[in-house]
Amino acid sequence: MKPSVTRVTRLTSLAILIGTSFQSFSQNIEAEDDSVEHVEVTSLRQAYRGNVPLKSLPQAVTVLSDETLDSFGVTDLQTALSLSGSVASQNNFGGLWDSFAVRGFAGDENSPSGYLVNGFNVGRGFSGRRDASNIEAIEILKGPGSALYGRGEPGGTINIITKKPEFDQEGYIEATAGSYDLYRLEGDYTNAVTSDLAFRVNGAYEDAGSFRDTVESNKLIFTPSVLYRLNDTTNLVYELEIIDQQAPFDRGIVVVGDNFTGVPRETFYGEPADGDMNIEAVGHQLSLQTSLNENWDVNAGLSYRDSSFEGYSTEVELSSGRQLLSEDNPVVSRQRRYRDYDTKDLSARAELSGPVQTGEMTHHILIGVDAYDYTFEQEMQRWRTAWGTGDTTYSVSKINPEYGQVQPEVAPLTDREENQSAQGIYIQDQVDLSEQFKLLVGFRFDDFSQDIENFMNGSVTSQDRTATSPRVGFVFEANSNFTFYTSYSEGFRPNSGADVDGNSFEPEESESYELGVKFSTEGDGITGTLALFNAEKSNILASDPVNSGFTAALGEAESKGLELDVKAYISEQTSLSLSYTYTDAATSNTVTNSDWGVEIPAGTRLLNIPENRFVLTAQREFTVSGKAAAVLGSFQYVGERPGELINQSYVLPSYTLVSIAGHVDINESLQVKVFVDNLLDEVYFDNSYSALWTQPGTPRTVNVSARYQF
Repeated sequence: MKPSVTRVTRLTSLAILIGTSFQSFSQNIEAEDDSVEHVEVTSLRQAYRGNVPLKSLPQAVTVLSDETLDSFGVTDLQTALSLSGSVASQNNFGGLWDSFAVRGFAGDENSPSGYLVNGFNVGRGFSGRRDASNIEAIEILKGPGSALYGRGEPGGTINIITKKPEFDQEGYIEATAGSYDLYRLEGDYTNAVTSDLAFRVNGAYEDAGSFRDTVESNKLIFTPSVLYRLNDTTNLVYELEIIDQQAPFDRGIVVVGDNFTGVPRETFYGEPADGDMNIEAVGHQLSLQTSLNENWDVNAGLSYRDSSFEGYSTEVELSSGRQLLSEDNPVVSRQRRYRDYDTKDLSARAELSGPVQTGEMTHHILIGVDAYDYTFEQEMQRWRTAWGTGDTTYSVSKINPEYGQVQPEVAPLTDREENQSAQGIYIQDQVDLSEQFKLLVGFRFDDFSQDIENFMNGSVTSQDRTATSPRVGFVFEANSNFTFYTSYSEGFRPNSGADVDGNSFEPEESESYELGVKFSTEGDGITGTLALFNAEKSNILASDPVNSGFTAALGEAESKGLELDVKAYISEQTSLSLSYTYTDAATSNTVTNSDWGVEIPAGTRLLNIPENRFVLTAQREFTVSGKAAAVLGSFQYVGERPGELINQSYVLPSYTLVSIAGHVDINESLQVKVFVDNLLDEVYFDNSYSALWTQPGTPRTVNVSARYQF
């Protein structure tokens, strides 16, 4: 179902109207100062940022550049985020989408994690794993930021900045081959068409095997864009994204009795005859940025995204009454499902930012509005064995599963459509009280509506909610080397569904606190951030203790900890990067899990969240026979973490990964690169949802790339 013309018109008109109003307002400001000169727009300002430098924000921010990703051979978002100690891997449906937690909070474990692309929410749909071929930088915006970003998790927000067209010709083509039949071709080219029009074309095609039996995948990503310079101060950018991915649904291995060596890590319990899950997405972004004078900017845009996630899967049965597997019985019961998920996501945003002088104080103003209209059509069919019958139909051996059984016919389980729409307005003022003291005050108001139509029983659930999200922060720039800050924010995330009386649930609400220091040495030889954080969530869905079979918004959780990020340039040729996070994330009250009816005591640690996560990377540049070269290494430690929420005795063991990489410039155009991941061939487990759905980590891999630049 496509968005109606009315919806498109409404959002388009909103962006144009607000942008025009902002322009008129700013022109009035400019008229008060005839000395103002216009400046050329050379790059698009990031949404929700305003004109405040990162150093002066009361917030911890980590930026992963394209150069960093390229040096370590990173080709997708999930792997890139593993370079930050603040981010923990979550259940990602066998790599079919990106799933992560920032500072202990992950959101809905049955959906992809939310993230922004150029300020637009892209994580609402099903677009597979985000490829890195068009990523310019990844911003990990941590902690209290809900007053600007809107609905989301209190731990932080991921914003991807894409590569934009340039007026100078540059580009490359890179071929990669590696372990487990990996073959990848990636390219990027940008150039001017005229003095006012530039284009960029980039993308990748990847065909890959896997250490997992019978599991193969392929993906195509194509991301062309154009930039039109309307005048010296205004740029219009259009970006297209086409994604086509295929991979089988893979729930990982089974672990019985905490025996992590009882099953070879390559064992696949799916059914090859199911074929692949097919993921397709088409995204459009249109961004307008204009500098109205030397101080004031307007940033506006539209985004539309269409995604689908469809296919059959065979999965290990989790229900104890239907599962035959035990320590004494090596028979794995399976179920079969069919999924057909389709999403449409239309959004608009407009911002005005600039300074206002009042006496001795400078106000850095950011005023914005945004809106979106989102539709999620969900169909699921399922077959499973009868409860408590000991039925071995469609079961396989734990150690040596044999494929090719007659596949059961699936029956309808879920057929519904969810429509969401929201409008928000936000304003932020960071006041320079003096050269050293800065005060930030922000506020966001959201009007949210949701309709869920269940085609199985004809019921319709609706809700209309409003939410206010304040934010306040304080910055003390002691000197050029130390900046101290503190910040507080409130946020929300809507809950789907209805209670026993048919009333919609109260949205999840959150409070976040942060206290930190940003530091640097003379010449920025060492830069970093040390932060203490605390975030609390309430109204998490759980089983209704009074009305059996129904759900209520009763759960509470808290995540607190310490975070350290340091970048050190030992010399012009040597650099080090360290990222460490201690996270204590647990439930705050006793509730009953709504999926399994099992009591979750207060103090239960959150799924897949390690207390300790540490990442150390190093790079050394040198010359070999007069040719530029570099060698890199990374060391990652991930502590123990709960592998099941309802069974806290199931704990994924800690692990350490060592990886190395290197490259050498053969000539001005040709560079050869080598990447060795998991150098010591560590046997580890990346994430899990249950002991029976545990994802083993990838063994040692060796990849070789050749890049030709022009």
